Amino acid sequence: MTRRLLPGALQALAVAVAGAAALAAPPVAVRVTAPAPGSYVSGRILLRADVVPESGGDLVRRLIFFVDGREVCRLSAPPFQCEWDAGRDVAAHVIRAVAQLADGTRAVATVRTKGLDYADRVEVAAVQLAVVVTDREGRFVPGLPRSAFRVTEDDKPQTLASFVSENVPLELVAALDVSLSMTPSIEDLKGAARVFLASLPPEGQVTLIAFNDNIFTLARRSTSPETRLRAVDRLAPWGGTALYDVVIRGMSQLEQQTGRRAFVLFSDGEDQSSRSTEEAAVARVEASDAMIYTVGLGRAASVRVFRQLLERLASVSGGRSLFPERSDELQGAFATILEDLSHQYLLGYQPTNQTRDGAWRRLRVEVRGGNYTVRHRQGYRLVAESK
Repeated sequence: MTRRLLPGALQALAVAVAGAAALAAPPVAVRVTAPAPGSYVSGRILLRADVVPESGGDLVRRLIFFVDGREVCRLSAPPFQCEWDAGRDVAAHVIRAVAQLADGTRAVATVRTKGLDYADRVEVAAVQLAVVVTDREGRFVPGLPRSAFRVTEDDKPQTLASFVSENVPLELVAALDVSLSMTPSIEDLKGAARVFLASLPPEGQVTLIAFNDNIFTLARRSTSPETRLRAVDRLAPWGGTALYDVVIRGMSQLEQQTGRRAFVLFSDGEDQSSRSTEEAAVARVEASDAMIYTVGLGRAASVRVFRQLLERLASVSGGRSLFPERSDELQGAFATILEDLSHQYLLGYQPTNQTRDGAWRRLRVEVRGGNYTVRHRQGYRLVAESK
């Protein structure tokens, strides 16, 4: 015969169960803050986990990141972040952060990233297009469906293999001119650069370089946002301007990544010190799918040859060229670039013409459903793969 528990016994049992649950629950929680859930990742990316509450970081003896079940890094103190190479292809991954606590319990957090649906990517070339759509008033047009886009290559229709309108990873290189001519404007440049860098999405991968006669890497993509800002504070003007060289360097740093790729180039004067030529710099831009945003300060707008070069680099890549007249207008220019980067569609297709002859292929993207202005790179060259 089953015996009924008395009320006092029930209360004691409830207290015991609650106590056991309290013992089992970890004193802190873990949250994966990079990459974001549902994002698209490739190349070397930042893995980052935060402990909640922040003061609970002292309770973590070690934090281990696993990707697709394989351990990729082990950390013993905050900040709990490390780099991991996701490879060139944008594939789906399961990223898991496991915090082992001092009391023997664990706190676990998991995020899943998405993959781009490129078919046969090993055997054929895939073309990627970042596209910005605006209406007649110049306002960005978000939320367009895949069916609204039509892509042609040399007037031949192409079939979209992928379409992404949000959570697209951003790989960005920002190049700041610190030549001697920048002396009167350097403080305004540093202030605008700080605001711009601080406003970028935390999951973005940013490389910061400065240039004059030479090119200096101030902060690599694994560098924390705080360290990037401190690097900007240390900038000082001197030397000449190696503009063509820095364009080639920036494109080279971006070409190994997949996703949204952008190069922000700031300068106030024409090239003086490059070892490369203007045509070599333009050719490198034509071979890349990165958008270029050029900012020419002050006299850059009045020097016709220099202005035409900045406009050419931006136009062929689908980016924008901006010419603030005064240094105190730089923040507005950088804010315009940031807004543009936040309203991009990413389209991908395998071209019907797979001949690697290096010929220029003209691209056109049309958007149905409205009187839109569509901005994207003008074309590309499919060159032979190096052996």
